[in-house]
Amino acid sequence: MTIKSTRSFIQWLNTFNAEKGLDLEDILEVEGPCGVNIMPLGVVIEAIKGACLIEQMSIHKTLVNIDFRNGDIVHFYAHLAKAIAL
Repeated sequence: MTIKSTRSFIQWLNTFNAEKGLDLEDILEVEGPCGVNIMPLGVVIEAIKGACLIEQMSIHKTLVNIDFRNGDIVHFYAHLAKAIAL
């Protein structure tokens, strides 16, 4: 699937996360400039939905590659969470 709009990315991301059975209430712990941050997975996903289209396209490509290799999607989300950690 080619992502051409934020709307199509959000639809794809919602479907992808549902198919993976991710619980948006799962807690991620990431290190930020002020120390450890604790946030639900859903917060990270909402931040991803608010990213610009170019970033969304990059995230889409990375998630597809991780999934193809049976990698850990949540590990990637935790990596992205560092960008919003305080």
